[in-house]
Amino acid sequence: MIEEILKATEVLKNGGVLLYATDTIWGIGCDASNAEAVKKVYAIKKRDEAKSLIVLVDNHTRLERTVEEVPEVAWDLIEYTEKPLTIIYDKPKGIAQNAINKDQSLGVRIVKDPFCKELIRRLNKPIISTSANISGEKTATCFQEISEDIKNSVDHIVNLRRDEKNLNQSSMIIKLDASGLIDIIRK
Repeated sequence: MIEEILKATEVLKNGGVLLYATDTIWGIGCDASNAEAVKKVYAIKKRDEAKSLIVLVDNHTRLERTVEEVPEVAWDLIEYTEKPLTIIYDKPKGIAQNAINKDQSLGVRIVKDPFCKELIRRLNKPIISTSANISGEKTATCFQEISEDIKNSVDHIVNLRRDEKNLNQSSMIIKLDASGLIDIIRK
């Protein structure tokens, strides 16, 4: 795994785009602070740039560095939710503007996947994670379902977990405002 982490980190540091397994599904990702790399992700997915992207962080500290304020209730949700949870927070910081929603919010998930955690730690920045499919098409649940267009468009395909057939699902997404009000976006 260490070789793949080193290679993927180098790709991200150079503004490249990865195809990689996450704690949910296979994702397309890049350095979340690099606007040009984020632009490439939108182009690969053929996604409207008005739709924001999800960012992965490796721990609580990085989450606090990525958003201006983490409401108290977020910590309980993160700790006690069994399914991977993406929380949309207000006022992100240190993230490429084209990855942020027009209302200045951002979806962030603390990952549990060992590869992703170590990749983020070594990059020392959050990474983009969006499903490995063309926008509007069915979400691939395993590597074999990812289209050749996607595979041929990224700078590096991480060579881990390609044979897994687990049918993971996308994360639950909730919006959380500074007062702690919860709005469920996706179950």
